[in-house]
Amino acid sequence: MKAYIFPGQGAQFTGMGLDLYNNSPIAQTLFEQANEILGFSITDVMFEGTAEELKETKVTQPAIFLHSVILAKTLGDSFKPEMVAGHSLGELSALVANGVLTFEDGLKLVSKRALAMQKACEMQQSTMAAVLNLDDAIVEEVCESTEGIVVAANYNCPGQLVISGEIEAIDKACATLLERGAKRALKLPVGGAFHSPLMEPAREELAEAIKNTVFSVPTCPIYQNVVAKAVTDPNEIKENLIAQLTAPVRWTQSVQAMIADGATEFIEVGPGKVLQGLVKKIDREAVASSAVL
Repeated sequence: MKAYIFPGQGAQFTGMGLDLYNNSPIAQTLFEQANEILGFSITDVMFEGTAEELKETKVTQPAIFLHSVILAKTLGDSFKPEMVAGHSLGELSALVANGVLTFEDGLKLVSKRALAMQKACEMQQSTMAAVLNLDDAIVEEVCESTEGIVVAANYNCPGQLVISGEIEAIDKACATLLERGAKRALKLPVGGAFHSPLMEPAREELAEAIKNTVFSVPTCPIYQNVVAKAVTDPNEIKENLIAQLTAPVRWTQSVQAMIADGATEFIEVGPGKVLQGLVKKIDREAVASSAVL
């Protein structure tokens, strides 16, 4: 079975999407439509912007979503997912790919999500850190025993867990984790504490938009970050998507569930190859590649 997977924030690069635009009339139409929906020329930033401009959350998230979704649409009849999943932001790309959301509604939700998260980041200084080569249970235990807000946020693959929270709490937790045997506990260059309780204001704002958006029955199951299992009920998909902003991304568990349910090939749709690398670290036997126009 083919599983299509969609990347999240961090996969952006300068010039992203330009090859799609130049080589596909479908892509051109969708990019122009995106500029109208967003009310600014995101294609200018994607095709010609600096790395710094692309790093802004309000730009990054729509840019990655557009690259992924438009690439999927240019694949035509060859794009027949039997299951989908997306890492954080990528979950919205996956929901367009399996027919739950229209292109327009998906982009509007991504834009709302990005602006709400950026606003939440500005309310309190916070960050994230990658913890390498330590058991998840030890990382969770250290987070729970550290004063302040710090939680396990991204279960990326065995031996790679990202924590998220207040800067001071992150610093304390990193020091303890190194003492407990972590190979590295490295703060990440991100704007805030994604997938932590500090995203609650953004969750509330996005919840309203999600509740007012039509979610259709999917063409295939989506393995959602929050529950790490196949979901097909539109109302359940909505609830999980709302919970996602303050809950951890259970990517390791999602990939394991897809394999258990029969996934034989993982195809990453979007910029970069990060998810392929994670899939192979989760299961050495897994076959993973990139979708190409």
